[in-house]
Amino acid sequence: MSSQLNRRTFIGTAASVAGAAAMAPLLSACGGGTQQKTGANTKSGLKAALPAYVPSTAVKPDIPSVSGGGNGAATDPGFLRYPTDQVATVSGVPGKGGSYTAVTPLWGTVPPAGNSFYQAMNKALGVNLAIKPADGNNYNTIVPTMTAARRLPDWIQLPAWWNNAFNTGELAGTQLADLTPYLAGDKVKKYPNLAALPTGAWQTCAWGDRIYGIPCFSTNFSLAGAIFHRRDILEAKGITADQVKSADDMWNLGKELTDAKRGVWAFDDVWTYLSLFWGVPAQWKLVDGKLVHKYELPEFLEAMDWHYRLAKSGFMHPDALAGDNAAQGTRFYSGKVLIAGGGLGAWNLADHQSGTAADKNYRRGAFDIFAADGKGTPSIFLGPSASMISYLNKRLKPAQIEELLSVANYLAAPYGSREYTMVNYGVEGVHYTMNNGVPTATKEGQKFVQATTYPFLASPTSVVSNQGADVVTKDYSGWAAANVKYGYKPLFWNVNISLSQSLANAAAAQSVEDTIKDCYHGKKKVSDVQAAISSWKSSSGDRLTQWMTTNVLDKVGTGQ
Repeated sequence: MSSQLNRRTFIGTAASVAGAAAMAPLLSACGGGTQQKTGANTKSGLKAALPAYVPSTAVKPDIPSVSGGGNGAATDPGFLRYPTDQVATVSGVPGKGGSYTAVTPLWGTVPPAGNSFYQAMNKALGVNLAIKPADGNNYNTIVPTMTAARRLPDWIQLPAWWNNAFNTGELAGTQLADLTPYLAGDKVKKYPNLAALPTGAWQTCAWGDRIYGIPCFSTNFSLAGAIFHRRDILEAKGITADQVKSADDMWNLGKELTDAKRGVWAFDDVWTYLSLFWGVPAQWKLVDGKLVHKYELPEFLEAMDWHYRLAKSGFMHPDALAGDNAAQGTRFYSGKVLIAGGGLGAWNLADHQSGTAADKNYRRGAFDIFAADGKGTPSIFLGPSASMISYLNKRLKPAQIEELLSVANYLAAPYGSREYTMVNYGVEGVHYTMNNGVPTATKEGQKFVQATTYPFLASPTSVVSNQGADVVTKDYSGWAAANVKYGYKPLFWNVNISLSQSLANAAAAQSVEDTIKDCYHGKKKVSDVQAAISSWKSSSGDRLTQWMTTNVLDKVGTGQ
């Protein structure tokens, strides 16, 4: 799904919601299609391979998780204060002195090899783990070079949104180690912190009824995003989010808030997130037992029509209509736009700091999920439980795999534990000091400790934590608790599916997506979108639907 969150959004998410998962394309497309040795999982085969789930009770949150009920979703727990006791969840040193290499993507400055943080981590882990961060901006081209030469490191992070570029499904079992013998069922209990990771997250690591990966930044409540608003400004006008219960309400609010003469518009871009309120699925829907692509659904065209009219209404900021997303944050902070779509990672401490720097009254809020017609039951599809997945090299011996799984168990220790603090902040007095109860980086910590280095190999389930900005954690957690019941598992949820390159291109449907973008910016009409869909169907869309029906739906079902 081309409109889902990308790696840049993930960085904001990880920085704000500790361990939050990013969205990734639902179909993990890999070259080779039906010739692939790995692909979709069967219900019985996957059940036998999945690790047992044993939740951790080592650290108590300030805001407990809230269940969504029958949908299996649950909000991430919230922490208003960093745990002071920092309990230990691992006894002794996990490693046995082995030497290994690891590669992870890094969107930032690469620390020098052998720095004090790496040395301290190796001592804590009991291994010599040579971390080699690679440029995240070029990671999708760096990794294929390594796989082509069969020179993968011992441990590597392969973000799921690049499964097509990496041919992950093909690598599983050929260059990546099968972890099923070590983790299936009760075997995972040897590694309690790994056992505490959600079952759904392990599903994202499965190819062909086998577990190959280790999930990072997992969650039980992953959404594409939300429709945000300037809560401070709206409430000053006597407007609260719960007053908006339909698309008509949203339209009327846009009309009320827009004052172009004063340089204020109600809306920035909202299509990616607001269109879901019409019941638009992730990609597929089962209609009368038949697989139907979202483009062919009447609700999709209804959402398209509303957003085209929005683009023509005068309620959208001109720069948003021009496709200038880089300055969206500036427009929101300055109050030039009051409603904007975005990933949930935007609701964080850094956002609060930037917003209050621009306006001391700044407060981000989000509208509750509603049914566009104002009559139906609100619903929104759940995203993958994890999209950052690490893998071990197949050439490793069983004893080495067990040693690295013990290391992964250390890295996956829960938020606020002794191990988590070490992994994310380093050594107290060297890399951080406690400032008002919050681990605060020293100059050496700022230079050497990258919070997305070791956690890209393994990390605990996500929590909501914005130390120093309780209002953010409370607001986000309150919104999540109110909306978690509306999440549903879409078709093929958490399922990896191997597609040929031509079918992967069909799934991407770039020509249709380009036309859709032009439509919600008012440059093309809904009829143009319909024409693009018709062309896509005849050229490749119908073939994709048939392949998915024959090779996935008919063979392994919906994945639910």
